[in-house]
Amino acid sequence: MIRSVIDDGTWLSWDETAEPESVSTGRGEAGGRAVALIVSEFGFAGGSIGAVAGARIVSAVRRATAERLPLLAFPASGGTRMQEGTPAFLQMAAITAAVVEHREAGLPYLVYLRHPTTGGVFASWGSLGDITWAQPGALTGFLGPKVYAGIYGRDFPAGVQTADNLHRLGLIDDVFVPQLLGERLAVVLSVLSGVAGPRTPMAGPLAEVVDDAWSAVTATRDERRVGLAELVAHLGAVRLAGRGAVRIFLASVGGRPVVVVGQDRRAQADGRLVSADDLRVARRAVGLAVRWRYPLVTVVDTSGGELSAAAEESGLARQIAHCTAELLAAPIPTASILLGQGTGGAALAMFPADRVIAAADAWLSPLPPEGASIIMHGDVAHAPQLARSQHIWARDLHALGIVDEIVRTLDDVVAAVDRWAASEPEADRAGRIRVGR
Repeated sequence: MIRSVIDDGTWLSWDETAEPESVSTGRGEAGGRAVALIVSEFGFAGGSIGAVAGARIVSAVRRATAERLPLLAFPASGGTRMQEGTPAFLQMAAITAAVVEHREAGLPYLVYLRHPTTGGVFASWGSLGDITWAQPGALTGFLGPKVYAGIYGRDFPAGVQTADNLHRLGLIDDVFVPQLLGERLAVVLSVLSGVAGPRTPMAGPLAEVVDDAWSAVTATRDERRVGLAELVAHLGAVRLAGRGAVRIFLASVGGRPVVVVGQDRRAQADGRLVSADDLRVARRAVGLAVRWRYPLVTVVDTSGGELSAAAEESGLARQIAHCTAELLAAPIPTASILLGQGTGGAALAMFPADRVIAAADAWLSPLPPEGASIIMHGDVAHAPQLARSQHIWARDLHALGIVDEIVRTLDDVVAAVDRWAASEPEADRAGRIRVGR
């Protein structure tokens, strides 16, 4: 497993003795970038963790922290070593403490779950990844199916404890075969070091030429309009997490790594509006940027939050409040790109920033103009009038001092973000609260 990930001739073992154990640790290079590894050896006692293995993992995590190395964990384990009992079980807490120290030092902790990863390993260092990948079809679960069957006299429901199912539920960020891990790791490490990925050229304008707010609203609703997918490709960004309406990327902008979190218009066009789960993804991006001490770019392009009983019961309003609060409080430089539609609380949750960039036909409002028309007039016929009077259009927001810069093409967006990131701005939380002049 190590050879498939690490560049030839770069592996250095950190294990002090040659005694066989259920884990191997050390450092190497992937794509020329240094990384520390913890690799389960399932062939030794089912990869179970006892006192010696636990101490080996803790030592490796602490060494990675001391040497300022990103860390990649490859769990493949049935859990803790039963013959050692509670002392082995408590190794999970010791390993967790070491991983937390590594993360709090601002160092990336990556996990690739292999088949199988269960029990205490899955419920500790296997589930603490800043980014979590997994092997297709891998058994990933807290309770081993053999134990479940023995206790309850029936098999565990099929298809639940699989990496693919957890990916579908958003608990694992991506699923791919081990042969691709070396390439994926090298790309992420490269961007983490500030090297930009290939940028996809984009011909033509981002924004339509419009002469008023209602024209802007209709222009941004065009299903052919470019959105987050084109922007991140233009930035050469690497996708990290998120499968729904909100997604997280890592990019190198202005010669430095930045976290990008954005609302995907195509996912919403397919019927998935911004949900409570999506805003948890956005909050995760804020947390990553804060922990890694990277600037954060948010991309706002939403027709609004999910309107349903499920949205109410899942706490959508609470997630809007917490996402907004955490973005406002983040002690890192932030930039917001108002790329198209900006409707309601789902837009507000990702809008406040030190620097606000807007497409020339973008807009931001508490409700879609039709909703405002219903409240004010009992019909939707007054939507164009209200759009023009509510100061929602990017040009009006710029005049009010809410938007800093107006752009017309994706090249303009990238150039604006490059300038902002290269200037190494200080975080200005007070400047993120803008209500106009």
